[in-house]
Amino acid sequence: MDTRLRYQEIIKTILQEHANFRKTIPDGYHSQMLFDDERGGYLVLDIGWNENQYLHATPIHLDLIGDKIWIQYDDTEEGVATDLLAAGVPKEDIVLGFRHPQVRQYTEFGTGLSDKDEEIVAESAAVRSA
Repeated sequence: MDTRLRYQEIIKTILQEHANFRKTIPDGYHSQMLFDDERGGYLVLDIGWNENQYLHATPIHLDLIGDKIWIQYDDTEEGVATDLLAAGVPKEDIVLGFRHPQVRQYTEFGTGLSDKDEEIVAESAAVRSA
């Protein structure tokens, strides 16, 4: 199976599990999943009323860019990256999009840069530390 199609299925399964869990929380909010396979956008949306408090929030936002899964926003306790790793996604294929590009190289995950760009960043870091 093509990596992109495999990642689409993994993302959908993980978001479904999170949405199902969120439905068990007695807070009056309804969780919806929004999938756009053509553009690679995947969201969990919480919406609803809890007494007089209205909520419209996106606790999870993932994008599939190329063959990498970008975590754009993650408001879960354990972290969606943990779920992706458990599903067999390699660390280098997960990009913490909510981290500044200059910081990503220090995480255990992908940078979102091409191999050539990563080499340039690594060389630059080596020069600065020398």
